[in-house]
Amino acid sequence: MRTDKKRDLLKRRRWRIRKKVRGTVERPRMSVRMSNKNIYVQFIDDEAGHTLASVSSKAKSVENREKLSANVDSAKEIGKLAGEAAKAAGFEAAVFDRNGARYHGKVKALADAAREAGLKI
Repeated sequence: MRTDKKRDLLKRRRWRIRKKVRGTVERPRMSVRMSNKNIYVQFIDDEAGHTLASVSSKAKSVENREKLSANVDSAKEIGKLAGEAAKAAGFEAAVFDRNGARYHGKVKALADAAREAGLKI
């Protein structure tokens, strides 16, 4: 019963954030999702409903993916790769969607690393 309430509260936070955050072709939505083991980042054009670029700790193109997990150090590396993927896809700015997670720890480390890679959030 308690986990149902937690899940419901997370869902409400996501909806509340998504009402305000919209991605376009020039400035896509940078959606960040953390599981207990992996980190996933997608750049989404909400107008067309397309994913423009994505990076995750499970992607085969990522070096040392066996060593990556859902911690701050891995979040920094995935953030750096996300910034590079955005540049390769042809955009320099994004709208940050933290998917209901608090902006500290892993989420903050990922966003800061993406900014250092040249992405404007």
